[in-house]
Amino acid sequence: MVRQRATTMILLTLLVLVLTACSKATEATPLQQDTPVEESGTQTIEHLKGTTVVPQKIERMVVLSAAYIDHMLTIGEKPAGVNVEVRYGGDYLPYFADQLAGIPTVGSADSPNLEAILQIDPDVIVIESRTAESTYDQLEKIAPTIVLGTEWLDFVDDTTYWTQDLLTIAGMYNKVDLAKEKIAEVEQQAKQLKAKIEQLDQKKLAYLRVREKTLQIYAAKGHPTNTLLYHDLGFVPTTVTPAEQREDLSMEKIADVDADFVVLEIDPNADEYLNNINASSLWKRVPAVGTDQVYTTDSFWLFKGWGAIGRSEIINEVEDMIQ
Repeated sequence: MVRQRATTMILLTLLVLVLTACSKATEATPLQQDTPVEESGTQTIEHLKGTTVVPQKIERMVVLSAAYIDHMLTIGEKPAGVNVEVRYGGDYLPYFADQLAGIPTVGSADSPNLEAILQIDPDVIVIESRTAESTYDQLEKIAPTIVLGTEWLDFVDDTTYWTQDLLTIAGMYNKVDLAKEKIAEVEQQAKQLKAKIEQLDQKKLAYLRVREKTLQIYAAKGHPTNTLLYHDLGFVPTTVTPAEQREDLSMEKIADVDADFVVLEIDPNADEYLNNINASSLWKRVPAVGTDQVYTTDSFWLFKGWGAIGRSEIINEVEDMIQ
């Protein structure tokens, strides 16, 4: 009987100790009972409109810029919706058409189709600052909207500015290292071509654009395509090449273009003005015209200069040009 009581007392004592320990553990960690700690599943992106929270894993990104299409394809991602360029036919840009087949178009950057974007149900929308001026508030109601780019000419002395938005978009996909590899590949490609251009005896280049009613000459900097030609590749500006912003070039001034090479970009509606130029005796006095070193390119160099894929295509064109 005494032994039985002793056993009972020991069991009761042990039970009290266990209950006390459980009670203290519950008080110390009350959240562990019903609410497990979980990761947020989001990331915060800094951009021109401040900061925006987007999903950690982005599945549907709509982009309203040819540059951002280039950036996404560079890192192996496909946009869920893309803008079009009305003045170039309102369809995919030709140099991306094969890779974008089947992807919805959502209007232009200047006038996006909000209904088409809404149907995509994007995780995030990425736009340029010029688009934000008119439609940011409307786009933000559809999905978190990131505004990249900068005001015109803020990057005038930065020859690597084109890489910044690529790295931002790559960061959203956790692919910054891949983006840096692609940037390095293009830079190496440019370096190799620059070495060939440096060996040329005559390397003055004029980058001209024929528009509907005027001829323009592009500057030595102020745009990534310009700095690619004159900084990265080492062409020499002509005496009439402006420093920072493109300028109209009157017919009377054409003969002053002392270029050994001319790159001629022609707008879709510029055939008549181009005919006038070709018929001009002043045009025939341009050195590059006399030596048959005028190269007509597509209308997309100004888009291509912003992205790794586009820049690589320009470099390939220029290499063919100097052969």
